[in-house]
Amino acid sequence: MLKASAVPLCEHYDVAILDLDGVVYIGADAVEGAPERLTQAASAGMHLAYVTNNASRPPSVIGEHLRGLGVPVDDEDVVTAAQAAARLVAERVRPGAAVYVIGGAGLFEALAELGLTWAQSIAGDGEDAPAAVVSGYAPDLRWKTVIDGAILVKRGTPWIASNTDMTVPTAHGPGPGNGVLVDAVARFAGRDPVVAGKPQQPLFDETLRRVGGRRPLVVGDRLDTDIEGANNAGLDSLLVMTGVTGLAELVSAHPRLRPTYISAGLGGLLAGHPAPEDAPEGGFSVDGWHARVVDAELVVTGEGAADDWWRVVASAAWRHLDDHGGPVDVDRVSVPGSVAAGSTEPAGQHAKAAGSSNDGRGR
Repeated sequence: MLKASAVPLCEHYDVAILDLDGVVYIGADAVEGAPERLTQAASAGMHLAYVTNNASRPPSVIGEHLRGLGVPVDDEDVVTAAQAAARLVAERVRPGAAVYVIGGAGLFEALAELGLTWAQSIAGDGEDAPAAVVSGYAPDLRWKTVIDGAILVKRGTPWIASNTDMTVPTAHGPGPGNGVLVDAVARFAGRDPVVAGKPQQPLFDETLRRVGGRRPLVVGDRLDTDIEGANNAGLDSLLVMTGVTGLAELVSAHPRLRPTYISAGLGGLLAGHPAPEDAPEGGFSVDGWHARVVDAELVVTGEGAADDWWRVVASAAWRHLDDHGGPVDVDRVSVPGSVAAGSTEPAGQHAKAAGSSNDGRGR
C-alpha cells in the first residue's frame, strides 16, 4: 500500500529521477505547471535528473528542448538509455572496440563518450569483427542495418538493447517502439538481448553514477517501465497521473507495478503525502475522500484535493485486487473534472453514477 511522508518529497529525497514524456512534457509541449513545479523542487535543494528510455536523441538535444520549455536543466543531468546501453557494451568488450549500431545519433554519441567506435559493416573476423551489437529506437533506421545487425546477433555476437518499449509517442498517436524491433531480431536470431532501459536496473545505476544522490526518488507516469523499474531497483517512486496511466490501469496494478506515492502531477514533489487509512464503514479514507468497493464496483464519495482522490481510489482498488484476484469495475466511475486535469484544488462531491463514463486515461 501507499506510504506516508510528513514532509514534502523534495525535502525527504535528495534526487528525483524524472521520466520525460508524460511527466515533464507531452510531445513538444510542457505538461501544464511542470516547469514551475520543477523549479520549486530544485530551489528546495532537490537534484533533478531527467531520464529517458528513448535512445534516439543525445542529452544535449534533450536539454535544449527542456530549457526551451522553461525547465531548469544542465545537459549533464540528462541521462538516456543509450548511455546505459553503451556502459553495458563497454563492460563486455575490449577498450576501443568497434560496435555495430542498430540505432541513431544517441547511441553513436554514447559509444564515443566511452571510447568505443562503430563498425561500418559486418564483414571481417577476429580483431576486425564487430565486438558487440547495440540497438535502439531511431525513426530513420534503414532495414539493411537491421538485417546486418540481426545476422551478427544470430552468430552469437553480444547484443545490448536500449529498451524493449513496445510503443513510442508520435504526433499521430502511439507508434511501434524499439521493443517491436527487438522482438523481430530476437525471433530471427533465437536469443534475447541484455536490456539497459526501464524496467531493468542499468539505467537507474547509470543515472546515479552520473548525478549522485543517496536518497533517490523515481518519478514517472508509466507503471510497467517507471514504477516497475523503480521496484526492480529497490527505489521509492512517485506516480503522476499526467501521462499514460489512467484509472483503469491504476486499479489493475499488481504489487510489482505499484508506486510508493501517487499525485495528480508534479506538485506532488512539493507536498507531504498522507496515507489513506481504513475507514470504519469499509474501504479507505483520506482528507475528505472515501473509497470502497461494493459488489465489485468502486464507489468514491466526498470532496478534497486531487492527489487524495487518486490515493484513496488506488488503496481501495488494490485491496480488492489482492483479496479477490480481479480488478474493480470502474465503468460507472467518472474522474471529477478538477482531478482529471491534475489540479491540486479541492474537487466537489462525487459518487458512483449510472451512465457516467471513464476514458481510462484519467486526464
